[in-house]
Amino acid sequence: MIEVRSLSYAAGATPILHEVALDLAPRGITALIGPNGAGKSSLLHCIAGLARPGAGTVRIDGLDPFAVPDRRRARQVALLQQSPTVASRLRVAELVGFGRWPHHAGRPGPEDARVVAEALTAFELDALAERPLDTLSGGQRQRAMVAMAYAQATPWLLLDEPLNALDPRHARDLMARLHDLSRPGPEGRAVVVVLHDINAAALWADRVVAMKDGRVIAAAGAAEVLRAEILEEVFDTRFEIVPHRGRQLVVTL
Repeated sequence: MIEVRSLSYAAGATPILHEVALDLAPRGITALIGPNGAGKSSLLHCIAGLARPGAGTVRIDGLDPFAVPDRRRARQVALLQQSPTVASRLRVAELVGFGRWPHHAGRPGPEDARVVAEALTAFELDALAERPLDTLSGGQRQRAMVAMAYAQATPWLLLDEPLNALDPRHARDLMARLHDLSRPGPEGRAVVVVLHDINAAALWADRVVAMKDGRVIAAAGAAEVLRAEILEEVFDTRFEIVPHRGRQLVVTL
């Protein structure tokens, strides 16, 4: 379990997060939703140990991410940021292989090769494995980035807006893959994902955390949070929840 207690964070003199208290359960998908500037990305960075909060604590399965070496933390939690900077001439397989660094520290072995091959297949990148990143579309590059985080093979996978640049088919396929790998079982992982597509959260998330102005407004099962009155408070606009083929669609009015 990830436990966040009384967490506050500021960027310079600008307060971003205010007294955030949150429990994130192992397994399943937790979606973070909220308007721009709500603090979703900053919360992920604090959880991953990349941004030190001014107050409060984070524990990842009991681990303090700020009190352990980087490699130890990177074997517990993987974070895909919104716009990671990578060398454009890297091949896709090389990029995905970077996810194995916390495990082999520069000396990859057969197990690392196996995991990279599995990640390439899981995210439909086999045909692109030898392509340089600068020859890919934005959506292809985004899938390669997610595959790199997947190859890190951590119990916790934190993804900041992974659907950016993906067409509808690949966005659906990515969420379906994340859903499958987050189910209970020996290979199951916990996925925490920032989404701007509320219907993707409604369709795939087990739990939803709604944020606004650096605070958690609601955190519970998806059906409990994705209600018109909560969404209207969070986004300052009107919503209607429409049943469709046994599912709930979120419509702005």
